[in-house]
Amino acid sequence: MEQTNYVSEQFGLEGKVAMVTGGNSGIGKGIAIGLAKAGADLFIFTHSSRGQEEMRQEVEALGRKIAFASGDLQEEQVAMAAVEKCVEAYGRIDILVNNAGTIYRAPLLEGDNEGWRSVMDLNLNAVYYLSKVAARHMKEQGGGKIINIASMLSFQGGMYVPSYTASKHGVAGLTKAFANELAEHNIQINAIAPGYIETNNTEPIRADEGRNKEILSRIPATRWGKAEDLAAAAVFLSSKASDYMAGHILCVDGGWMVR
Repeated sequence: MEQTNYVSEQFGLEGKVAMVTGGNSGIGKGIAIGLAKAGADLFIFTHSSRGQEEMRQEVEALGRKIAFASGDLQEEQVAMAAVEKCVEAYGRIDILVNNAGTIYRAPLLEGDNEGWRSVMDLNLNAVYYLSKVAARHMKEQGGGKIINIASMLSFQGGMYVPSYTASKHGVAGLTKAFANELAEHNIQINAIAPGYIETNNTEPIRADEGRNKEILSRIPATRWGKAEDLAAAAVFLSSKASDYMAGHILCVDGGWMVR
């Protein structure tokens, strides 16, 4: 009983409201479901309504509440207003997961500037706007948690994705900068840097026998990550257990970065 109480006290999210951007598919959905399983009610902000009804049924079956809103977070005013929609729905925001993102793939000498701008607007600028508004509410509430989704390319250069690399380096920087300013208000800001994760988006790569073998040979864990691996990390960073962590970039990569 004592062990159960300790786990619930340190890692439970009962009574918390978590907002997840891009939370209706892939990594975002995996994280959102994990937070719901830990006890949080959800507010999902997406670009489209795809998959909402299925997700609603899954979350409500867990005994948790879920609400949705849609919009283009590449637009400053939409991003600034998104958190307010969560507060309108639940009266508070305790956890913000900045998951929504995009990638533009093209060689540097051939890429267009619009591709650069769209990636930076969603992957970096929206993180700034959302975090800023959420932090204002969290300060008034006495605390909160912000989790940014970084990348292996927060540390590496990559190939043919300069805008994505720059944005994810920026996410790591914002995580540290915001943590310095907001830790005194009991707001912890950290980031998760996923490795190669099994999602619909990575299915073509996994289906390519040669490419899949190449990737697995670089991962000490010898397997692709699963959404549950990221969900568990997000629950930890959303919970009391991480109250003394600030500005950390947590790699969930099967050892990719240390290979």
